[in-house]
Amino acid sequence: MPDDGLIILAARDVVVFPGTVFPLSIGRQASILAAQQALREERSIGILMQRDPEVAEPSALELHRTGTVANILRYVNTPDGHHHLVLQGEQRFSVVNFIHERPFLAARVQRIAQSEEQTPEIEARTLHLRQQAMEGLQLLPQVPQEMLAAVQSATAPGALADLIAAYLDIKPEEKQEILETTDVVARIEKVSWFLAQRLEVLRLTHEIGRQTKAALDERQREVILREQMASIQRQLGEAEGKGPEIAELSEAITKAQMPTEVEETARKELRRYERMPEAAAEAGMVRNYLDWLVELPWALPEEKPIDIEEARRILDKDHFGLDKIKRRIIEYLAVRKLAPHGKAPILCFVGPPGVGKTSLGQSIARAMGRPFARVSLGGVHDEAEIRGHRRTYIGALPGNIIQAIRKAKARDCVMMLDEIDKMGRGIQGDPSAAMLEVLDPEQNSTFRDNYLGVPFDLSRVVFIATANMLDTVPGPLYDRMEIISLAGYTEDEKLQITRRYLVGRQMEANGLKPGQAEIDDEALRHIIVDYTREAGVRTLEREIGRALRHAAVLIAEGSAAKVPITATELETILGPRRFENEVAMRTSVPGVATGLAWTPVGGDILFIEATRVPGKGGLILTGQLGEVMRESAQAAFSIVKNRAVSLGIDESVFEKIDIHVHVPAGATPKDGPSAGVAMFTALVSLLTGRTVRNDTAMTGEISLRGLVLPVGGIKEKVVAAAAAGIKRVMLPARNRRDFEEIPEDARKTLEFIWLDKVDDAITAGLEGSSTKAAAAE
Repeated sequence: MPDDGLIILAARDVVVFPGTVFPLSIGRQASILAAQQALREERSIGILMQRDPEVAEPSALELHRTGTVANILRYVNTPDGHHHLVLQGEQRFSVVNFIHERPFLAARVQRIAQSEEQTPEIEARTLHLRQQAMEGLQLLPQVPQEMLAAVQSATAPGALADLIAAYLDIKPEEKQEILETTDVVARIEKVSWFLAQRLEVLRLTHEIGRQTKAALDERQREVILREQMASIQRQLGEAEGKGPEIAELSEAITKAQMPTEVEETARKELRRYERMPEAAAEAGMVRNYLDWLVELPWALPEEKPIDIEEARRILDKDHFGLDKIKRRIIEYLAVRKLAPHGKAPILCFVGPPGVGKTSLGQSIARAMGRPFARVSLGGVHDEAEIRGHRRTYIGALPGNIIQAIRKAKARDCVMMLDEIDKMGRGIQGDPSAAMLEVLDPEQNSTFRDNYLGVPFDLSRVVFIATANMLDTVPGPLYDRMEIISLAGYTEDEKLQITRRYLVGRQMEANGLKPGQAEIDDEALRHIIVDYTREAGVRTLEREIGRALRHAAVLIAEGSAAKVPITATELETILGPRRFENEVAMRTSVPGVATGLAWTPVGGDILFIEATRVPGKGGLILTGQLGEVMRESAQAAFSIVKNRAVSLGIDESVFEKIDIHVHVPAGATPKDGPSAGVAMFTALVSLLTGRTVRNDTAMTGEISLRGLVLPVGGIKEKVVAAAAAGIKRVMLPARNRRDFEEIPEDARKTLEFIWLDKVDDAITAGLEGSSTKAAAAE
């Protein structure tokens, strides 16, 4: 039967279950009036939870519809104005309708009777729930015995589920869900599910606590034992546990011959380490720091006498050609011999890949009788890679410079700074800025690594840097180095290098003994010309390795005892020729000129093609040309128009045609002013009908006055021209200063034409006279 006029009390985040005793603090005026009215009339009170706990004065619509009828066991009014109730849940109820909301809530409710049904399923679920509850209580610390007794004595399935749900650590919304579940089986199942989750958390917490306690107990035990051992050793007058280690480190510091400032720092750290327990976290860091200090080569070894003749012999044995480079290295060694304590210059070898930059550094180390250390700077983008990390960081280490010196075990080693042009810059700083102190002879005597924290003298280290190009080297860093340029090799030089070094090295690498395989000079020349096109010899060595592996297969399977490799067999072994001489084919028609280009991997041949199409005197440029190269083409076109009469070109032809200039290999970006002369020559060739000589290549920038201006990379360009079979090269007259840089072989095989004006290029570069058709068109 409905209960008319049950007083309702709204609760925030509190769910009262039947059969449980629960404290409740109230503060809202409506709640206080409701509790006092129920107490005066000795009536029960209904507890309903708010849907939103943030609402200060909830209306009837903002309350759940299922709650618990409770008796007020105690009402306490404290002096500070707070009101506290002790409630005992009696029975579930559901709201039929609310009667009024002022001065407090009251409602007609339907009480929900507790089912006392007992079935085998309910008994089984009840037993499982009680076992879960007992396990959870055992995992909790300091559980009251009354709680254990209450769980053990609860016989009614619904009452046991309500008791466990009341004290279960779950959200109020989840408790309300259990309260609203009137079916006993469903309620037991929900409580069991929530309890299983909490049990898993309790098990993990208990296991973690047990492991932590075990670890702490073990550490405390170790500390106590160490203290006892130290005390026993002191009583016996014996050295403490660290005594031998400290004595060893102290002796190592003395033997290291450190500067005074460094030795004081090392002794200070040693005293700190001596006072530290071995289990201290910082002890390992201090010990590692001391190891670095004592293992660095602080003392300068005795200066070995430099034998200039022996050095020259070593350089000639290790490298063919490179006469200027060898001469500069010999000069450097001679100065070191006469002034051993002078400041060493920083040499920087610049050139394309595979020309022997790194091996030159190794030869210098051999010639000086010093250890060789190599530091790769390619891709380094963290300043700490040069200066080291501070010791406060976990896993800190010195920078690559100090690490290389420790590995070389000499303060006067030869250190190769490889790929200095490929250092990056990231959020961790600019490593090229950190290199400024390393490479400055005025500063590097007091180089300070962040990890060491003390100065280290780098002034006696012979630094040698390598780079493929200088464009990416910062200006201040460039200023600290002496640049030595290495151009590519000519065909004859490659043949000599192959015969002297590469063949023997590859025979050894492929397991061939002397006499088992042989490559004649003609075959080597074909490999150089037809299968490789590079400034250095790296790809050439790989191709020779391929040819020798063919011989290794025949010898390994017993088909032959000696395998000679000739030029006629190369296509069978290495496949069809990869490169061919295109110069004659490209320049067989008017409008095609051969230019010379510089690339980061050496010089190269560049073809300029021009043709005419119907139009109104415009200029079309294709071939992925950069802005500077487009401007060179515009300048060349303007000069041709301006000098049309003197060149034998009908001026009216420009009103009928457009000129299309194309540079093949359109996928490759091209830029720079060096193609100005070639573009002018190609345009004149097209409009006069005179072909450009197919044995001639040219380079040079032009001005609108018709002057030929100097360009860079002459050495690399001339070497590339000689390798491509060119016989004549036309160069700016103002580049005569670079003539001595050109290798002797290239100077002997090439004819040089020096250009002051563009007219000189026309005179020397075009064949025959203009055809009438071309001039009149």
